[in-house]
Amino acid sequence: MEKPLTRLLFREDAYRQSCDAKVTAVSDRGIGLDQTVFYATAGGQAGDIGTLKISDGRILPIATTVKDRETGQVLHIIADGHDLPTVGDTVTVDLDWDTRHRLMRFHTCLHLLCAIVEGDVTGGNIAAHKARLDFNLPDDAPDKDELTDKLNELIARNADVYDGEISIAELKANPELVRTMSVQPPMDGHSIRTVTIEGIDYQPCGGTHVKRTGEIGKVLVSKIEKKGRQNRRINIVFDE
Repeated sequence: MEKPLTRLLFREDAYRQSCDAKVTAVSDRGIGLDQTVFYATAGGQAGDIGTLKISDGRILPIATTVKDRETGQVLHIIADGHDLPTVGDTVTVDLDWDTRHRLMRFHTCLHLLCAIVEGDVTGGNIAAHKARLDFNLPDDAPDKDELTDKLNELIARNADVYDGEISIAELKANPELVRTMSVQPPMDGHSIRTVTIEGIDYQPCGGTHVKRTGEIGKVLVSKIEKKGRQNRRINIVFDE
């Protein structure tokens, strides 16, 4: 029998912080639920952390969230040393919201970085304390301070950020919409989610984002590294 996939509530509302769910799978690979607010590691964005509260009162820490490569199901990885729930249990899923919100802010900021750096994206990573994108740039690396100023100017516009969708056929007809060379947008249905930053950026993306760019807060380009003949790694941190 095919295992049920998980309803991804964060795609419906990235600001939702908790939900009730039913355990659908338990294995050494993780806990599957019928629905979740947790984002699974993908596209360079770290998987969410938080807790599962079992109906008997036990609270299990979730160390990370991943996607099963075989089934596509979201798996919640319970920290070592805790008894696992059983299939059919009802649980309450609670995000570590501070960590998630930082990931959302960084992810949205990297879309802004894409908009001001001309070059294919060759890699990236989004953690709660920093984020980066790697660009294929045959010319000299951009200026760190100039990039910082441009990013903060776009953030200060407080532009709307919103989701949309296009068909897989539309994306194949417009391959230039995909900026990342190493990561393709999730194609787990008939359509592909898009993210628009009003007047600034538009591209397919399956991650989580804030509603307006002003919510990102001030940032700094902390370092630009040379990672190959043409590869430049641009690191971003919050200006805290």
